[in-house]
Amino acid sequence: MEKKVRLKFREHPVEYVLGLFGEVRPGEAPTVLLLALNVFLLLTAYYLLKVAREPLILLGGGAAVKSYAAVGQAVLLIFVTSIYGWLSARVGRVMLIAIVTLFFAANLALFWLLGSRGVPLGIPFFLWVGVFNTVTIAQFWSFAADTYSDEQGKRLFPIIGIGSSIGAVGGATIARPLVRVGSPFLLMLVAAAILVSTLGLTYLINRREVGSDSKDAPKPKDEPLAHDNAFLLILRDRYLLLFAILILVLNIVTKTGDYVLDRMLLTGAPAAAHAMGLTEAAYIGDFKARYFEWINSAGVILQLFAVSRIIKYAGLRAALVLVPLSSLAGYGAALAAPLIGVLFVGRIAESTLDYSLSNTSRQALWLKTSREAKYKAKQVIDTFVMRAGDSLSAGLVWFGTRAALSPRAFLAVNVALCVAWTGLAVVLGRMYAQRREASPEGPAPAAGLDPSRPKLAPA
Repeated sequence: MEKKVRLKFREHPVEYVLGLFGEVRPGEAPTVLLLALNVFLLLTAYYLLKVAREPLILLGGGAAVKSYAAVGQAVLLIFVTSIYGWLSARVGRVMLIAIVTLFFAANLALFWLLGSRGVPLGIPFFLWVGVFNTVTIAQFWSFAADTYSDEQGKRLFPIIGIGSSIGAVGGATIARPLVRVGSPFLLMLVAAAILVSTLGLTYLINRREVGSDSKDAPKPKDEPLAHDNAFLLILRDRYLLLFAILILVLNIVTKTGDYVLDRMLLTGAPAAAHAMGLTEAAYIGDFKARYFEWINSAGVILQLFAVSRIIKYAGLRAALVLVPLSSLAGYGAALAAPLIGVLFVGRIAESTLDYSLSNTSRQALWLKTSREAKYKAKQVIDTFVMRAGDSLSAGLVWFGTRAALSPRAFLAVNVALCVAWTGLAVVLGRMYAQRREASPEGPAPAAGLDPSRPKLAPA
C-alpha cells in the first residue's frame, strides 16, 4: 500500500493548505488550482445565463413550455453530440475546446444583439442554455479525466469540484445586482467574456501536463481521436452502457422529485401565504430562495470537507451508492408522511449529495476509460442521456396529470426507481473495481473494448 506523503508548510505551503480538503502531493497544486479556477468560471457563466433565461422563458413562453423544453433539448443534443464527435476526430483536444468555447461565446454575442433589438428569445435561448451547460461542463471533465491518471483523479477531483460548487454560488450571487442595473442581455455579455477567459487556463494546463511524462502518470498526446461513433462506443461497452442507464434513471428521479415538490408547494401556497401575510408569489419566491440557499451552502461544505474523505476512506464504490440510498430514504419518508416539510428536507439532502459527492464520484468513473470514451461517449451520456431522462420525467408528469395521479403516486414511482438506481450503482462500482484490477495504473481500455467480457484465446 502506498504511503501518504507528509507535507511541511515551509516546503510546500500551497499543497499543505490544499491538504485540508484532499490529498495533494508536491508539484500538483498549480494544475489542480488551474482546473478548479476553470470550472469555477464555467459554473459562474452558467449561473449568470441561468438567471438571464428565467424572465425570457417565463414571460415569452410560460411555465408549461419551460417544463416540456427538455424534450427539445434532447433532440438537439443528438445532432450536437454527432457534430462534436466528428470534430474531435479531426483536431486535438486544445483546439477542440477552443472551437467549442468560441462558438458558444459568439452565440452569446448574437443573442445580445438580437435581444437588444427586441427579438423574442425565450424559447431559443432556453434550449441553447440547456445545450451549452451540458456540453461545456462535460467537455471540462473530459479534459480533467484526460489530464490525470486514475490514482491522481480520485485524490484531486474532490478539490477541483470545490471550484464547481463555489462557482454555482458565485454566479447566482453576482447575477442579482447585474440584472438589476442592466438586463438579462447584459448577463450574456459578461458570461461570454468569462467563457473566453477559460481558454487561457486550458492552454496553461495543457502546456504544464503534456510532455511531463512519468512512470506513474504518463500524459496523453494532444492529437485527434479515433473515428468511432459515440453511440456505438456506449452500446459496445457494458460499463458505458450501464453508466448511461444510471444517468437516465438518476435524472428521471430528480426531475420527478422537483415536480412533486413544486406541486405540493403550489397546493399549500394560498393558506401558507395568508398565514404569513404575504402574497402567493412572495411566499413561493421565499420558499425557493431558502431551498436553493440550503442546497448551495450545504453543497459547498460537503465538497470542502467531506467528499475527498468519503472517497478516500469508504471508497468510490460506497460513494456511488450513498446518493441513491439517501434519495430512497427521502422519498420513502415523504411517501409515508406526504408533507412538504418532509419532502423539502429529502430533496435538499438528495440535491446536496448529487451536486457534490455524486458528481465527483461520477467524474472519477471516467478515469478508467479510453480517450475516445472520455470525449465522445461522455458527451452523449452527460448531455443527450441526461436530457432524455428529463424528457421521460416530463412524459411521466404529462401522463400522471391526465390520469389524475396524486403526489403520493409519483413518490411511489420514485421509490421504485431509487431501488433500481441503487442496484445500478452497486453493479457499476463493481465493474469499475474490475477495471482497476485489470489495469491498476496502466492505459485505459481501448475504444469499445469491454474488459468485463471474457477474452478469447488466440487462434
